[in-house]
Amino acid sequence: MSRPGTGPFLLGIRHHGPGSARAVRAALEQCRPAAVLVEGPPEADAVVHLADEEGMRPPVALLAHAADDPGRAAFWPLAEFSPEWVAIRWALARGVPVRFIDLPAAHTLAMGGDGRDDEPRSGPELSDDPAPHAGPRTDPLAVLAAAAGHDDPELWWEDAVEHRRGPHGGDALAPFAALADAMAELRSAFGDSDFGAGGSDGSDGARDLVREAHMRLRIRDARRRFGDGIAVVCGAWHVPALAVQRTVTADRQALKGLPKVKAELSWVPWTHRRLSRHSGYGAGIDSPGWYGHLFHAPDRPLERWLTKVARLLRDEDFPVSSAHVIEAVRLAGTLAALRGRPLAGLTETTDAVRAVMCDGSDVPLALVRDRLVVGNVLGEVPDTAPATPLQRDLAGLQRSLRLKPEADARDREFDLRKDTDAARSRLLHRLRLLGVDWGEPVRARGGTGTFRETWRLSWEPELAVRAAEASAWGTTVRAAATARAESLATGATALADVTALAERCLLAGLPGALPAVMRALADRAALDTDVAHLAEALPALVRSVRYGDVRRTDTTALGDVAEGLAERVFVGLPAACAGLDADAAATMRGLVDEVHRAVALLAPEPASGEAAGTGLRHRWAAVLGVLAGRDGLPGGIRGRAVRLLLDDGLLPGGRAARLMGLALSAGTEPAEAAAWIEGFLGSGGPGGMLLVHDERLLALVDDWLTGVPAGAFAGVLPLLRRTFSSFDQGTRRAVGQQIRRGGPGAGGPPPRGGGAGARLDEERAAAVLPTMRLLLGMTRKPA
Repeated sequence: MSRPGTGPFLLGIRHHGPGSARAVRAALEQCRPAAVLVEGPPEADAVVHLADEEGMRPPVALLAHAADDPGRAAFWPLAEFSPEWVAIRWALARGVPVRFIDLPAAHTLAMGGDGRDDEPRSGPELSDDPAPHAGPRTDPLAVLAAAAGHDDPELWWEDAVEHRRGPHGGDALAPFAALADAMAELRSAFGDSDFGAGGSDGSDGARDLVREAHMRLRIRDARRRFGDGIAVVCGAWHVPALAVQRTVTADRQALKGLPKVKAELSWVPWTHRRLSRHSGYGAGIDSPGWYGHLFHAPDRPLERWLTKVARLLRDEDFPVSSAHVIEAVRLAGTLAALRGRPLAGLTETTDAVRAVMCDGSDVPLALVRDRLVVGNVLGEVPDTAPATPLQRDLAGLQRSLRLKPEADARDREFDLRKDTDAARSRLLHRLRLLGVDWGEPVRARGGTGTFRETWRLSWEPELAVRAAEASAWGTTVRAAATARAESLATGATALADVTALAERCLLAGLPGALPAVMRALADRAALDTDVAHLAEALPALVRSVRYGDVRRTDTTALGDVAEGLAERVFVGLPAACAGLDADAAATMRGLVDEVHRAVALLAPEPASGEAAGTGLRHRWAAVLGVLAGRDGLPGGIRGRAVRLLLDDGLLPGGRAARLMGLALSAGTEPAEAAAWIEGFLGSGGPGGMLLVHDERLLALVDDWLTGVPAGAFAGVLPLLRRTFSSFDQGTRRAVGQQIRRGGPGAGGPPPRGGGAGARLDEERAAAVLPTMRLLLGMTRKPA
């Protein structure tokens, strides 16, 4: 380690550590270098000045991607407590030149973009897509901790470095000298590549040697330009290799023949959650929120942290007082003393919070970990940062539509009758077509109108890569989504995929893509003769027609195609339902439901002047009538057809009861009869209320069930249990009460008209009429 005045000053650090960051800042203040060299891709020299702009707020990351393949990318994340970030900001604030010295991103991306962690511990480095290790690795921290008598390397590192709040004995360079000596001993004892996978085929150890050769070359260039008084901020593992004097020829030979691609670099926002090791980030840390607190707290970090925890729990309605904070501080300090730690760390504070503020429960503790220990801080980058035209268009749309990217998942409800909300919906749908899943549609809390949409929005750093990758399709979000939809239409092979794509184009407001989609739809529909495929494709197409009304989109052509597709389903469905096994019959029953809903949307009422029995809905009702009465079809399908006809009021008189009686007659196999009941009553729907309000149907079910032979009962029990257990508790209770009263069949045949309505007490019902008139605004009595 070079001493003051001699240079270069090699400051070995561990990424994302508040103690390392403070030590780097103190060392720079002491040695006042003429230039600062930072481990990172040299291509970033052109954009490093943006780190000092007002709009830059960490956590952020340097994003490098291949110019011809934006999907091949790597990240170099930086937080406020990252030593590299502290060094960069220190230098820019004082007009000191900053240079990056690691292997260029052009080589890193060409070699797979999976550089390794150069901090003093194992794990992938700054790449977001690490490759698996080829062999066992030795953890330098574990070796050093064991030598110091500690069995937990993370706790040892925190006590030795991260909790340190000032220079040692007034010399800010002393800790770096000690760490450099430790790394030199480790590399001497274990070899230069024993902390990687080893080998010479581009694995971790070999790649580290290549990177270090490039760093030495960059340091030589800086010394020629700025003199010896330069500071180098790099992973502590590299310090011994950078201090060694090797010939320029040897270092250049190590770099000879490396693969290379054209790389583009920019700054992108990052999040604390993505800095977390649990996110899969190789150089991640367990507690970015805690580290950020340690870095910013001017004094009394323990008391300030537990005050934050108390505030969070109080906001979530947990009864936490100032007395809890005082007791938790005392407990955390006591635990640290008992464990021989110089300062209460996250382990002690967590134990204290669990015991004092959470009453021993891990449920509120999980909230503390999610919100504070990890956190959802999302960084920002200035508008002047390099970006593709599509990324700039997206940023402009986000500003104009007031849709700010946020790391926290947040539900937003859009009213599509409003122009701004409709534009927001179109933007999110277009981004989903491009693979930029910023938002995910969720079921609305109330209502089923087509004018309302609910989205769950959450911006992840990886979406910046997706946006860069989508730039290959166009320079604006709309143009790129249109080109992407046309490409998907050309490549789609299944009819259902094309109809789903048509729906997505309608939702995204992409009329320019519809001609290509319609051509593909016509081609696939003409060639596909499988009724199941046609039935599967119809609902999405019908929804597209329906959405057009709200989104003011011309869907005439889609409506014509949907009607033609429906007619083909009508013709082939009865034959397609024959000869099916149980699983295929259940699938087909679901398709019958989907087609029924689609027809109801496509033709909600008979057209004006339409002859009885000629409309689309009437023709579908005729198909259901065939399914309901044809022998040999699966019981579940026949029962479902009867139920759909009954719900639409198309079974006159007691025809539903007669069809049920036939299906549950003694000549029907018990399993087939049970399948009929399951199809008729449905699963999870309101079918149970039919038995409550129509005693004839309940009597038929009860008589059949009590007459099932003992030997067959075990076979039908799973079907019956699945059907009746799906009813809500109130429905099951009402059916049970009917049975206990001797309901169906007791005392002769049920009253004509059946059901609970036959026992209506008209005198008691009339008593509520005055109140109902007031509620409905009917001030005058009816004539």
